[in-house]
Amino acid sequence: DIAVADRGASSVVISIMEEADVRLANSNPLVTFGSDSAAQAEDGALSVTKAHPRAFGTFPRVLAKYVREEHGMRLEEAVRKMTSLAASRVGIMDRGILRPGMMADIAVFDPATIRDLGTYEDPLHYAVGVKDVFVNGIPVVLDGQITDERPGRVLRGPGYRPHKDKD
Repeated sequence: DIAVADRGASSVVISIMEEADVRLANSNPLVTFGSDSAAQAEDGALSVTKAHPRAFGTFPRVLAKYVREEHGMRLEEAVRKMTSLAASRVGIMDRGILRPGMMADIAVFDPATIRDLGTYEDPLHYAVGVKDVFVNGIPVVLDGQITDERPGRVLRGPGYRPHKDKD
């Protein structure tokens, strides 16, 4: 009835892990952090659906909650799990490390203030504490303000197989 009433715009969030299990997984040096969310925005065309809070907050939440507040891991370890470890895990070898010849995807943030703002009831909020973001070396956030640049592109790992009807 709900799905019919809102014309299929409903979503369901089911938590399958206890917080203690999340902390245990986070402590494993082989566990990476990532998000399976689609692109979202606070306003405009990418704000029309009700997003999961992780669309905006996966990485800031790890940095604020598990690093700064709970001291569950060092900042350097969390960043490694979000960048080089995650990229190498999916076979994207030109990202995740700051080195000549690598793609320059960089987030500059304040470890003392970064945190997510989205909730399940009101998820469309960018994190605070992010100063600058560079995608492929091009600034997409400067001094906390989103620019008009859109240098991103789809990244596909070595296991990608195009659908027979699509690219």
